[in-house]
Amino acid sequence: MSAKIRPLIVLEVLLLAALAMSIKALFALVAWRYAGPLTLLVLLSGLTVYFSFRGLSWRHYGLVRLPKLKSWLLLPFQSLLAIISILGTGVGAAMLGGALGFEFMTQEPEGVMDRFGAVADGSLPHYLLWLAIAILAAGLGEEVFFRGYMINRLRDGLGSDVFMTVLTILLPALYFGYGHVYYQGLRGLIVTGLIGLALGVLFVLYKRNLWPLVIAHASVDCLVFTALFFQLDI
Repeated sequence: MSAKIRPLIVLEVLLLAALAMSIKALFALVAWRYAGPLTLLVLLSGLTVYFSFRGLSWRHYGLVRLPKLKSWLLLPFQSLLAIISILGTGVGAAMLGGALGFEFMTQEPEGVMDRFGAVADGSLPHYLLWLAIAILAAGLGEEVFFRGYMINRLRDGLGSDVFMTVLTILLPALYFGYGHVYYQGLRGLIVTGLIGLALGVLFVLYKRNLWPLVIAHASVDCLVFTALFFQLDI
């Protein structure tokens, strides 16, 4: 039986999402390329302090312990499925968009090279910096916030019946896509939103265990930066 809707919890999530957009806009004025990671740093630091006052930790929001051998044995396979889901969703969305005549879905947004051009130019310091960001901010930070916090907290506020479960996956996915518009445009909203949807479904199927998603997200982003740095056509 689904729980009663708790509007204050839903409002908390919506206000935090609005705050995140405001913080990112401020960071974009002084450090556009790093606005996303810096915003996550501020948000997750604040949430960690907030959780400590409530007697909670990030284990309650997806960074669970893996005490059983079975959990550790499943981890590589779960991570591989998540990697396939990320890559398959991205490629599939681009192909479908092109087939439907939406050319922007097959073209790399200009903002991507504006943001990561130094990596493509062979700058080793920038490559290493973005690898660190890919692991800590994208792999860990984005999964903790968009999947771990948002999906779990919306579930607390909306309940857990089928319709509400769909909604708790869909809303963070849309927000995840929107969070990439500032340098990927409409293509980023669609592709990244669909990837967020796939990861949200896996998060629920994995019984709200974030570790496979963290590993997969970090691995895919590191692969992308490595391909960009070495000029590999993959």
